[in-house]
Amino acid sequence: MAQAKSDSGCRPRGRPPVRSDEETKQIVLEAARHTFAAEGYAATSTEELARGAGISTKTLYRLFPGKAALFEAMCADRLERLLSAVDLQGSDEVDIETGLHAALLACADLALDPEVVALQRMVLQQSATFPELAANFYNNGIARTAKALAGWLRLQVKRKRIAIDDPEEVAGMLVGMVASAPQRAAIYGGLPLPSRKQIERRVQTCATLFLDGCRAKSA
Repeated sequence: MAQAKSDSGCRPRGRPPVRSDEETKQIVLEAARHTFAAEGYAATSTEELARGAGISTKTLYRLFPGKAALFEAMCADRLERLLSAVDLQGSDEVDIETGLHAALLACADLALDPEVVALQRMVLQQSATFPELAANFYNNGIARTAKALAGWLRLQVKRKRIAIDDPEEVAGMLVGMVASAPQRAAIYGGLPLPSRKQIERRVQTCATLFLDGCRAKSA
């Protein structure tokens, strides 16, 4: 009887598929997000991070130079995912009130996301010991959010819908209006983050205040 021909092209049974580095990075980043939030930055070891991701510390260091680099990548990845869902592109099909409300709501949703606030709380707690954490969080989160909103505002100025001199400065003010007080209340006062209805009401108030003072005269 002829011996059955083996299927050399098939993966051996019981052996899991080999993950790409990008897939492994995403697993590490997700595990790091939970571990950092639960344990804090200083108390989290690279061994714990590797164990949480189901990889060796050798693999972890191959993918990320160290804990600080992993934290930076984790913040950037999380904020990138949130920002990717934010559409701050202006449209001629919507009026300025609708467009501004949508833009500010998107920024508020990002700034007041529970995970983002948890990261900010952790960064503040560790900033004296690890000052690079604060800089990375600012550059990857706060500054990028304001930059995205500034781009939207600049487009509205170009379309002569609003009259402002410095979109970057105004963007920072608007983000502060919609998010700073609730953030501080949650981080320093231990108060709950605002509900969706409360966020929408705050955004509407901020949008109205801004447009009452900055609407272009020809609009």
